[in-house]
Amino acid sequence: MDAPPPPLSQSLPRNIPRNVYVFGLTSFLNDTASEMAYWILPAFLASLGAGPAQLGIIEGIAESVASFAKFFSGYLADKVARRKPIVLGGYFVANAVKPLLALVSSWWQILGIRFCDRFAKGVRGTARDVMVAESVDKSTLGSAYGLIQGMDSAGAIAGPLLALGIIGRFGMRAVFASAAIPGALCVIVVWLGISEVRRGGNPLTKTGTNPELLGSQGAAPTRTGEDARRSASKSKWLPKLPAGFYYVLAVVTLFSLGNSSDMFLVLRAGNIGIPASRAPLLGLVFNIMFTLLSWPAGKFSDRFSRSAIAAAGYFVFAIVYFVFALAPSQLAIWLTMAFYGLFYALTNPVLKALVVESVGADVRGRALGIYSFLTSVTTLLSSVMTGALWKVYGPAVPFYFSAGIATVSAFALLAHRSSARPVKT
Repeated sequence: MDAPPPPLSQSLPRNIPRNVYVFGLTSFLNDTASEMAYWILPAFLASLGAGPAQLGIIEGIAESVASFAKFFSGYLADKVARRKPIVLGGYFVANAVKPLLALVSSWWQILGIRFCDRFAKGVRGTARDVMVAESVDKSTLGSAYGLIQGMDSAGAIAGPLLALGIIGRFGMRAVFASAAIPGALCVIVVWLGISEVRRGGNPLTKTGTNPELLGSQGAAPTRTGEDARRSASKSKWLPKLPAGFYYVLAVVTLFSLGNSSDMFLVLRAGNIGIPASRAPLLGLVFNIMFTLLSWPAGKFSDRFSRSAIAAAGYFVFAIVYFVFALAPSQLAIWLTMAFYGLFYALTNPVLKALVVESVGADVRGRALGIYSFLTSVTTLLSSVMTGALWKVYGPAVPFYFSAGIATVSAFALLAHRSSARPVKT
């Protein structure tokens, strides 16, 4: 008789714990549901008699509330002992409201749904990232975040493709209703698959107490002066963080001032003759590259300087925006859009890992919350600036401006240069 297969936790590579794979599957399912619903949202709004003004209000409010929720979530993630309920609640709320789009009859109802969805995303996101950091060793942070990011962007490919298959036969409301299926699977996977982890990587017992932290008689150990200082740090909204964190934060904030919405890339592509009907294909080309390269880029950052790798991503961004400013041909735009996926792969998971490793374990949540909040706010400001420059000086100038900021930011990150990591055999 054949021997039974080993448990999943034993069959996975030792340097990537089971939690990371489960979070990757969760991201794939959640993003599939999200992209199914919101890829067709502008057209659905138009069918209700709403236009660009209402879309701008909806997305502006939704993204703003997500930014503040990320900041709040960072404090909450540092304060509580159990983060799984926060993550589970965030995924449940977001995926419970998405299918309600099939029932709405006015744009303000869509605003309410988007508000709940983005608030839930902001609250769960930082808590999830902290759980990931506590599930792995620092030497595999990049690989863990890269895997999750790759699965997330894979969902961004699957979602629109599923929507295209449904919408032609059943209509837009059926797409929203169908998003309930991957959404429900996402919540189930989080509920059954994620294991709570305490600081230091030790699983919680059923009572929430780590046995290793108890004395020989089962009593809690005496609090030391260091413990007291950590407890005081946990109670502050803005704790004292290392100078290296603030340097990275300043550079990323500077870069974000030139990182406007990707919709300006689509608008620029339309300027040189790529029709709006092909805009989803531009996104598909971008997401394929993003999906394929995120995990390798994260793994690469575990072996070499994360700052240097993120700086390379900023240089890629500068090249992309410089080409879009010149707009030499439609072929150049298609190739550059694929190249753009490399920028995201080199920065999104890598910068998150860089932030996490630059601070202590007891303030990771707030560090990630501050990082996400500032980048979201400055990206929103960048979109306003890009729109104003476009209106006054034409489309090329804002792209040159963004390319210039990205180049300066890349050199600033190179000056920071995090320590290189030895290659593992």
